[in-house]
Amino acid sequence: MEEIANLEARATLKYARISARKVKIVADLIKGKDVNEALAIVKFTPKIASEIIEKLLKSAIANAENNHNMKSQNLYVADIYANQGPTLKRIRPAAKGSAVRIRKRTSHITIVLKERE
Repeated sequence: MEEIANLEARATLKYARISARKVKIVADLIKGKDVNEALAIVKFTPKIASEIIEKLLKSAIANAENNHNMKSQNLYVADIYANQGPTLKRIRPAAKGSAVRIRKRTSHITIVLKERE
């Protein structure tokens, strides 16, 4: 039995200054889609996360073509996920001399591309 190498190309963005919750909305739209269709969806989705994901998707496509010799027309988004990164904690003055904590959330976004047979 010979084992077939199942190649995958990845692109990761760490410490993106957007919450993982906002990224997951756009990520769920393109999971399992062909890369050309995914790029079209991301391009016309009116969310801030779509700009970040578009750039990351293009990077993953370039990684697949240059590092793994994959054909871009056969690629699809096998997996995309956004995990929570460290939270930046800031303080804002509030009424009666008190303070309110502001949580500026970050996320780690990963895209995995595979080739269709």
